[in-house]
Amino acid sequence: MKKSLTEVLSGLKHLANRSPEMAFGNDAGEAFAEVAPYRDGAVYVSYYSGSSEWERHPNGDEVVMVLEGTTTVVLLRDAKEERYFLAANELVVIPVGVWHRFEESDRVKVMTITPQPTEHSLDTPVG
Repeated sequence: MKKSLTEVLSGLKHLANRSPEMAFGNDAGEAFAEVAPYRDGAVYVSYYSGSSEWERHPNGDEVVMVLEGTTTVVLLRDAKEERYFLAANELVVIPVGVWHRFEESDRVKVMTITPQPTEHSLDTPVG
């Protein structure tokens, strides 16, 4: 199945001021799209500024690649936050089960290869 990443990205609307609470509502739909199914999840793209809720994927690693803009990916390991600043063409692999979030995203267009299910938390997870 062939897909044009440029075409999918051009259909996204910028979500300004993304907040963690948006993960639990329907306010952000036009800023996110599935590109293609992949294994037990999918390849996704999104376009936003702001910060996300905590999330983790208990069934596999997640690949996060910045296509445009910047973001900081925060991983929570052993109750300590590790921050990785990412700009265009940089990526990070988030290990299975590691809680993570995005902060200080500035007009970021990001592609992820995300296994399902995804667990979400507004509060900083413990353990």
